[in-house]
Amino acid sequence: MDGQRAHAGEPGHAGEPGHSARGGPLAAKVLTVSESVHAGTRDDRSGAALVELLESSGYVVVDRRTVPDGVDPVAAALAQMADGFTGLLVTTGGTGFSPRDLTPEATRAVVDREAPGLAEATRASSPLGRLSRGIAGTIGTCLVVNVPGSPAGATESIGAVLDIVPHALDLLGGGRPH
Repeated sequence: MDGQRAHAGEPGHAGEPGHSARGGPLAAKVLTVSESVHAGTRDDRSGAALVELLESSGYVVVDRRTVPDGVDPVAAALAQMADGFTGLLVTTGGTGFSPRDLTPEATRAVVDREAPGLAEATRASSPLGRLSRGIAGTIGTCLVVNVPGSPAGATESIGAVLDIVPHALDLLGGGRPH
């Protein structure tokens, strides 16, 4: 993770992770998908790790929630969290092969457009990333990225795309492509 933080650069500079083309900090939200975390029987280590990485990369984390596994609860939480939000929404958990791992299906149910290049980059971030079924896409002006539920998998995956997120959000907000 130290290499990713070094790559992220110092907060406050336009064009760097966490900062818009206008130089201001970008907003982020984190949604943890886990039965046990939602029930309060397990700590949300991956959500906490994501918040730490995002904040150290200059993002302002404006919302952090948990939701149980399943297409309906995850899709409802994503739709609600993305409504009117311009920023990055990271989900952690539910991207593997367990029968209850349905975060990609829930995300597909609510995204306007998929962003396969981002999902591919998250999977390429580590050897175990190849087991992730996570997707990325947009809901209005919100960029949604699914990452694995382990703290290391979550931070490695989102760290692989943080450099391009400011540009993506600028484009979603109506910025000029070139």
